Amino acid sequence: MATQASLTEIEQAALAGTAPGLQLEVVMEATGPSWGPVAYFFARRGHQVYRVSSAKAAALRKALSRNAKTNSIDAQTLARLPLVDPQGVYPWRPPSRAQAALDRRVRACARLTKQSSQSKVRLRALVRESLPMTPLGGVLSKTELALLERTGADPDQILKLGRTRLTRLISKVSAKHLGVEVAERWLEAATQSRVLYGEGAEIAFAERAREIRTEVHLLAAYQAELVEHERGREAAYQQVDPEQLARSLSGVAEAGGPTLLAGIGEVGRFRNGSRLVSFTGLAPRASQTGESDRKGQPMSKAGPRLLRTALIRAADTARTQDPQLARIYYEQMTNRGANHLKALCVVATHLTRRLYAVMVRQTPYQLRDTDGRAITGEQGKAIVAAHWTVSEEVRRRRRSRKTRKAPQQVQRPAFNANRGITRRPSSTSILPASATPHNPAEGGTNVPT
Repeated sequence: MATQASLTEIEQAALAGTAPGLQLEVVMEATGPSWGPVAYFFARRGHQVYRVSSAKAAALRKALSRNAKTNSIDAQTLARLPLVDPQGVYPWRPPSRAQAALDRRVRACARLTKQSSQSKVRLRALVRESLPMTPLGGVLSKTELALLERTGADPDQILKLGRTRLTRLISKVSAKHLGVEVAERWLEAATQSRVLYGEGAEIAFAERAREIRTEVHLLAAYQAELVEHERGREAAYQQVDPEQLARSLSGVAEAGGPTLLAGIGEVGRFRNGSRLVSFTGLAPRASQTGESDRKGQPMSKAGPRLLRTALIRAADTARTQDPQLARIYYEQMTNRGANHLKALCVVATHLTRRLYAVMVRQTPYQLRDTDGRAITGEQGKAIVAAHWTVSEEVRRRRRSRKTRKAPQQVQRPAFNANRGITRRPSSTSILPASATPHNPAEGGTNVPT
């Protein structure tokens, strides 16, 4: 347990027999939230704290002790890591209150956004089970959530409400923008569901409706908390980056700026932009043997996933606004044979270097044409559309050519005259009695399974 007394005892044991005033180098692997209090204690006492990558620690641990993992082995591994890879460890400094608040708010917003998306997926699946001809649209609207909360997608409840009361409810929730057309769609879905399941079928519609209402309430709670954390995120970002320099970059929107600065932390701890690219995990892996040097390796993915995702999303928008980044994307897609995602990763590395320059120089990003001429945002979009837009033909060629999974084959049971059927098919297929599996050697056509 990390207490003042226990950590002081560890500090005294480490400094026993050393010269006065000697500082410790504390190497920590952030395997959970419990590392924070320990790091703060030693940093406050004037010692140098290093936070190392869990992937690097695991790789060195495996090299030192392949078949064992104990606390002593972990301690020896972390102690050796700065000696084995001195450039791969980063000094840790306690963040400012604003920086720490920004980091917590960004993480909370990302988590709530993910939970909201999962809740929406779950809702659609439950509704489709009760109403196979689902009346839900592409985006769950406020009206649809209100109907789900009222009826639980129970076809009996929907039919019981009837056209009049259902239309009145829809009109009230949508501020009279919607009405009888939506009501007809829900009534039709309920009618078709009852026809499909049968009038006398014992289906647990009521229990499923209760689960749907629970998901609606959870989604409402997630969205309400998300709004609150977004306000806190914006307030913390205004303190960390009052001039909004991160948002001056192409493709970095309202949520992108706080996410990038929260993931990077103190930009000055990186010696140059290349070190920052390596930290994000966008840098390609190196593969050199003798005189060979394999190019085109996949990115390392060694950095924070949320930061890397934000950079790739920002790159996808920046390639439509910034002619210089659009040219990089165009060259990767047209001349280098890269697919869409790989080209975006290359653009993201250039965007990361520009972010480093902007934050170190404390100057806003200036959009420029490929010849270095300063331009406006509208001019940048027009130049990209005119000169650096990848054609649909090239996109089709660059899409993944991996073959899809082979269709499920029909396996006939093997028959033995003495024992009858000796092997059951591993899958169930429904075929007409006269249908036989297709044999390419005999010609004919495939039989759908």
